[in-house]
Amino acid sequence: MSFTPLWLSDSGDGEPLVFLHPGGTDSRAMTALKNELPEYRQILIDRAGHGHSADTDDPWSFAGMADAVAAVLDQLEIPSAHIVGWSDGAIVGLHLALRRPDLTRTLVFGGAAYHFTGWLDGVLDGDPPQFMSDAYAEVSPDGALHWPIVVDKAAELHRGEPDVSPTQLETLAVPVLIVVGDDDQVRFDHLVQMYDALPDAELAVVPRATHGLIVEKPELLARMIRDLHQTDRTNGVAPIRRN
Repeated sequence: MSFTPLWLSDSGDGEPLVFLHPGGTDSRAMTALKNELPEYRQILIDRAGHGHSADTDDPWSFAGMADAVAAVLDQLEIPSAHIVGWSDGAIVGLHLALRRPDLTRTLVFGGAAYHFTGWLDGVLDGDPPQFMSDAYAEVSPDGALHWPIVVDKAAELHRGEPDVSPTQLETLAVPVLIVVGDDDQVRFDHLVQMYDALPDAELAVVPRATHGLIVEKPELLARMIRDLHQTDRTNGVAPIRRN
């Protein structure tokens, strides 16, 4: 996957925190969550073919997207950062952590599957909602007429990706928070398998939340993110899996 210049926003002080947006949207989707975390240096990146970033001529891959994010962090001379990804952004973050663990301090893996078989049946079928097309047309340098190409490339991507294996997850040493709404698009058993495979994982199922958790309950998610970043976390009073 060739790199195209990516739009980014870099603001604030504190520990670097990278926000990776869902597919079909852009970094504006992370605004509510970003606003709950003002104490961080906030880095938002629109992936190729999303938001303010032009598309690439190549097919999309999550590994290629992760490499593009890594290139941005290298360009900014950020040695490592906390990563928060939602939906497709979470998958990009997972590939970043696997490919460049040196850049990844922690990972929030939200509303996503580590393998394409982990989505609930039918959730990726059909056309994207109109608001996504409208939002794309507002800012895309490729123009509104490029939207159908983006939709086709996303559909092709999701037919065979992500395809991370539990064996690969077992090699990931960074702390990972897996978070999902209780009415989200991912199979619970799939995420439990992920939790069991990761060496240092936490799992949260948020009640009365959907795939839109980042806008439904951003303050709760921000609290869990802060907790993940604490260096004095304990294993509780009666650990079973962590001992």
